Amino acid sequence: MIANYKIFFGFSNEPFPHDLKVEQILNTPEVIGAVDRVLYAVGCGAVSVITGDVGAGKSTALRYALSKMHPSQYKIIEVIANTGSILEVLRQICLALNIENNSHSQTALMNTIRKIILEIANKKQVPVLIIDEAHLMRLEIFSQMHTIGQFEMDSKPIMPIILAGQNNLIDKLMYTNSRSLASRIVSRSHLEGIKFKDIGEYIKHHLEIAGIKQQLFSDEAILAIYQGTRGLLRKTNIVARGALIAAASEKCNVISAEHVRIAFTETI
Repeated sequence: MIANYKIFFGFSNEPFPHDLKVEQILNTPEVIGAVDRVLYAVGCGAVSVITGDVGAGKSTALRYALSKMHPSQYKIIEVIANTGSILEVLRQICLALNIENNSHSQTALMNTIRKIILEIANKKQVPVLIIDEAHLMRLEIFSQMHTIGQFEMDSKPIMPIILAGQNNLIDKLMYTNSRSLASRIVSRSHLEGIKFKDIGEYIKHHLEIAGIKQQLFSDEAILAIYQGTRGLLRKTNIVARGALIAAASEKCNVISAEHVRIAFTETI
């Protein structure tokens, strides 16, 4: 029945997909607010921070913001942080810039990156460094990150930086060693789960993406989803899809709170 629930409900597309297209993102106030703050920081050549719980929509907001940056004007440099050294971060930046450099010298890597960044800027493009999972980075990396885009005695802001991560990212930015980077932050967004008043609209929006106009979830089911997920988008997607499968297995056209309960038994 898992393979047939789309047929049972008549979905033309996958409901609650992982690979949601940018134009299909629901423009919630939280997402729009985060995007506006990111674009403001990019315009200033400064630093923007996005925090939130796992599955709160940080990646969604980033994708939406990136869709507003035309490739002819912006060079996006995407890095997924880890617990490695500053050398690991610099090598990831090199890879994102299509630079082959296996040097073990931090200075050599930094100089190479700065040279390419300056070349990008001279071509009238704005290099934008995006570091996802930034909360994983070591504290000593935060103390050096600002130097990558520092030119002409720090009087020329060339490369804005966007840091996205879980809530403890802010804690790391408050350390004394992080002060130079933190002083460049001009916008902060904290994403939480969507509000209860919005979750019904969120679910209906995804059903429409899948080709169904009517609301398949009962009010009780929507409340149960909200209570169990706290409105976190990723969890909401997983549970709503599981509830659809449970309802289809019973040949029910309306998803009940019991179907939601069954879906929760399949998740962690």
